[in-house]
Amino acid sequence: MRTGLIGPTLKRLLFMSLLIPAAGATAAEDSLDTLAQELIELRGEVQSLNTELQDAKDQHRSRMSSLEQQRGELQAERNRVQLRMKKLEENLAETREQARQAGVGSEELRPVVLEALDQRRRQIGAEIPFKVDERLAELDDIERQLKTGVLTPHKAANRLWSFYEDELGLASENGIYRQTIELDGEERLTDVARLGTVMMFFRTSEGRYGHAVNEGADGWRYDYIDDAEAEDRVAGLFDAMEKQIRTGYFTLPNALVEKGSR
Repeated sequence: MRTGLIGPTLKRLLFMSLLIPAAGATAAEDSLDTLAQELIELRGEVQSLNTELQDAKDQHRSRMSSLEQQRGELQAERNRVQLRMKKLEENLAETREQARQAGVGSEELRPVVLEALDQRRRQIGAEIPFKVDERLAELDDIERQLKTGVLTPHKAANRLWSFYEDELGLASENGIYRQTIELDGEERLTDVARLGTVMMFFRTSEGRYGHAVNEGADGWRYDYIDDAEAEDRVAGLFDAMEKQIRTGYFTLPNALVEKGSR
């Protein structure tokens, strides 16, 4: 009788003892699978981060290269402006000396003044288009009054000297002004931010921004800035200048673009 009872009991115990290791093995395998999947996902994240990091490095190098190119262009433009200033000062000194030698009211001074007027007109045409009509009108008025006898050659020379001095001041001054410019074939009254005689940006009444672009022998044109980040930078420049902030570092879009390099 006992032998019959013990038999089934031992069988059940043996069966259970076999199940326990099997269940433990299954749980361990599930845990390993989970860890393996997490490892795969982590490796994917690391690879993605590495790609993003490399892209950021590439963008940084590209940006630094662009900024370095712009710095070189600005340096070259500054050198050209300084050369024009030096030439203007030399012209002013030469005209004064010729006036001194010619004598007060001498007709010999008349062609000297007329040549100086023409020379300054050509120089204005090569510089940023800041209030060009007003500046040329001032030269035209001096010439008209000289030719009609309202001004003697000596007085005309004095007015021209004062004009030269004002022109020299433009190269060292920054400011915001109201100016009419041509945009999309229409005359528009805008705010312009002038940086010496190197760059000029504009802001329309709708809050759009742009800059004057040198087309070489074809003169100048005005282009809108389409890049949102560049627009924000120019907006920051206007804001700083309107708040009379005189010092600071500004990263600005390249406003020295010439025809064919848009």
